[in-house]
Amino acid sequence: MSTTVSAPAVTHPDRMPVYFVSHGGGPWPWMPDRAEAYANLAESLGDMPHQLLRKPKAILMISAHWEEPEFTVQGAARPGMLYDYGGFPDYTYHIRYPSPGSPALALRVTELLSQAGIPVQVDMERGYDHGMFSAMRPIYPNADVPVVQLSLRRGLDPADHLAMGRALAALRDEDVLIIGSGFSYHNLRAMGPQGHEPAKAFDDWLAHTMLHASPAERTQHLLHWENAPAARLAHPREEHLLPLMVAVGAAEGDKALRVYHEDAFRGALAVSSYRLDAA
Repeated sequence: MSTTVSAPAVTHPDRMPVYFVSHGGGPWPWMPDRAEAYANLAESLGDMPHQLLRKPKAILMISAHWEEPEFTVQGAARPGMLYDYGGFPDYTYHIRYPSPGSPALALRVTELLSQAGIPVQVDMERGYDHGMFSAMRPIYPNADVPVVQLSLRRGLDPADHLAMGRALAALRDEDVLIIGSGFSYHNLRAMGPQGHEPAKAFDDWLAHTMLHASPAERTQHLLHWENAPAARLAHPREEHLLPLMVAVGAAEGDKALRVYHEDAFRGALAVSSYRLDAA
């Protein structure tokens, strides 16, 4: 097993980086019996604030667990919790991650997307899903940074999500941290040893694309990700990969750094997370 944590600090003093993180399964940060299995992921997420030069004003989170007919932004000042999982202990349906929302950031997102000609809606009722709170609990355990979620768009077109990322890039200069929360491997029917080979094949391709391709080549590879080795075995449905497209769109000219990697997550799976900044 190999792991990448304690990544170097970001190199640009004025611009926030962008992350794509593998967020793990269900409400794992609240479950003591998952601590060992998730130790490396928890360490990598917990290291993120140390990589930043300052605490962000707010976080814009694109979660794999929210899809709408049009891109939709969470508008509430105090979002509730959405327990979008099943089969977990009763106490996990009462956990809280009480970070505030940010109506001002939601408004800014709608402005930027509208200016780019991208239709956008606002949802005042949507709560935080586990793609948000299971990642955010290790990152900012005190829940003291405002977080706004932004949905995927049904149809899951990579080009649409890259374009949305491009439209949001200006937020990086406004002290907003953009995080795409998904999973670099997501085949719920092959989460054990049977997933080892497809996970490794796809993860190797993704690492080459993110770390060694030029920005233009990287965009083209992601647009045609279905041609990657074991692509549809790693992602039978691509909702957990699409947050990466948004992240890359928001940092399209920047280099990437792999800030988390395991070869044997859950004993068998290769999984990764990335940071993009002006390194």
